[in-house]
Amino acid sequence: MATSGYQLNFNQDFSSISVLDGNEGFRIFAIEDYDKVEEIFARDSENYSLIERQFNTSLVVLVPADKPNCLLMMNYKKNQRICNCVYATKVISVRLNRQRLIAVLEESIHIHDISNMEELHVIGNLAPNPLGLCTLSYNSDLAFPISNTTGELRIFNSLKLTEGITIEAHKSRLSAMHFTPSGNLLATTSERGTVIRVFCAKNGQRIQEFRRGVKRCVRIASLVFSLNGRFLCVTSNTETVHIFKVDMLAASKAIEEAEEAERMEKLETEETTAEKTVATISDTAVAGTSPSDVNSGWSDYISKAVSTYLLPTQVSDVLAQDRAFATVTLQQPGMRYVCGMTYLGKEMKVLIASEDGFLYIHEFDALRGGICELVAVHDLRGVLDGVVEVNISDNGDKMSPGSSNKEPNGSRNLSTKNCNRSSANAASSSRSTTKSSSSTSTSNKKNCGISRCIIQNPVPEPDNSYSGIVKGPQAANPLTADSAKHRLLCDAIETPIKLFDERQFPPVAIAARD
Repeated sequence: MATSGYQLNFNQDFSSISVLDGNEGFRIFAIEDYDKVEEIFARDSENYSLIERQFNTSLVVLVPADKPNCLLMMNYKKNQRICNCVYATKVISVRLNRQRLIAVLEESIHIHDISNMEELHVIGNLAPNPLGLCTLSYNSDLAFPISNTTGELRIFNSLKLTEGITIEAHKSRLSAMHFTPSGNLLATTSERGTVIRVFCAKNGQRIQEFRRGVKRCVRIASLVFSLNGRFLCVTSNTETVHIFKVDMLAASKAIEEAEEAERMEKLETEETTAEKTVATISDTAVAGTSPSDVNSGWSDYISKAVSTYLLPTQVSDVLAQDRAFATVTLQQPGMRYVCGMTYLGKEMKVLIASEDGFLYIHEFDALRGGICELVAVHDLRGVLDGVVEVNISDNGDKMSPGSSNKEPNGSRNLSTKNCNRSSANAASSSRSTTKSSSSTSTSNKKNCGISRCIIQNPVPEPDNSYSGIVKGPQAANPLTADSAKHRLLCDAIETPIKLFDERQFPPVAIAARD
């Protein structure tokens, strides 16, 4: 969804970030360490409203601003278009993993096989979803809202194309949701933004509840789990970023109970002939109940009655809510910030990208929490003429200005500002040079129903070989076009081999033999 200023978006494992800049195309940056963020691709003079990159592969999904109902698949390393998907209405958001691509329209969701872009299923006749809320896990579990008045959502297995459970997450409408990478936990928040809840995605059990604040309602901009699923990071339009710690014991217990219930359900369906025997055994067990069992039953009843009548539901819920484990203080509240938590090197860092084109990297103490200190600021904007970049040293006393001349598009190292508390103000002052551009998009509300998309195969390249010249122009073969599209997609989603640098594997000097 288009926003004012820059539009920044992390990939699925927070190893890269994509930047959209209105009419100036898009850029992709690789996040290798807190002090090493490099531009790996830049494309100018094209206007896109949406971008998604698949992990660290070459596959990029784009939505042109002049064709909001068109989805463009592209291999950015080869600058090669793979195919187009044309839908009935505007594409609001896109989610993808290694098996599936999800295109979210206002009243329908389209599920594609990412290896050949075949449309496998369409979830239609949904409640209006103007924000395009949707989350996709690594194992292709899909969650989306099904009501525009309450916070009710549904889980769908996009790999098996089977409908899952329905969860009543909040009383008001949903504003954000996110799966853990494993897909076992689901975090949600409503449009009020005061309470964040974590559910077991297998049985819908509420595992934990966090309170972001009680004084005011806010607009949640980003809600993400860390890669290990132990922490939950939340950004809003306020000056504080909250990081909550997930109760892994309660989560693992709920997951085990859900898995045990699934096994018991399978056993019950397979052993339908033993229902009478089970009923007889249960009757004898009730008849032979011991006094200790009766006493334990009375004690459980009394405890439940006390908790019900002496503690109202609202009071017990507030007492059970957890506060933030760690926080980040932003210099400029009111802007849109997207966040991520990943390992850079051997330590976990908090990544926060703002709509003015800056990436902030903070320290994070997974044992004690507390305030996360700012360690680096990266400028993700386009190279500007006449702007002087200042390198700030560790002590903040010595400054070495350097000129920023125009560079050609391609791979370049970004200037990194190593920051402490005193240097955070300098980073905020450098942001004032950015020209904020506002872009608005209008969407025609049409009831798309169950209309399917049209997949346009790539234009075949001319055959300039001797045999091709002898054969002359041939009629288009759909099988050949599908094969070429599949080949291009497989080439784009192939994961590159990671090349380690000298810091991880230092060079070894070998003495020459005489």
